[in-house]
Amino acid sequence: MPTRTCGKYEPLHKYLNDRYATVVVLTLSEIEDILGFALPAGARTDRAWWTVPSPDTPAGPYADAWKSASRTATPNLVARAVVFERVALLNHPPH
Repeated sequence: MPTRTCGKYEPLHKYLNDRYATVVVLTLSEIEDILGFALPAGARTDRAWWTVPSPDTPAGPYADAWKSASRTATPNLVARAVVFERVALLNHPPH
């Protein structure tokens, strides 16, 4: 599998990839602490910044941080937190 490029979001990828828990909940402040910089304004106000409808949708290196760690991101902007849930890998039988 080719390595995804997470750019400056690589610390978030590493954090999520190294967690055994199926669900990881992080506040926006905790994410910023992991990254070492402030998230863009859209991350605080727009659910679409976090949700990527298809794994084939190009969403930039920030989404690759959790997608390449086999996780989805579900924001709760009121609580200023994001739930990262591991994606179940399905084994499809050959046709």
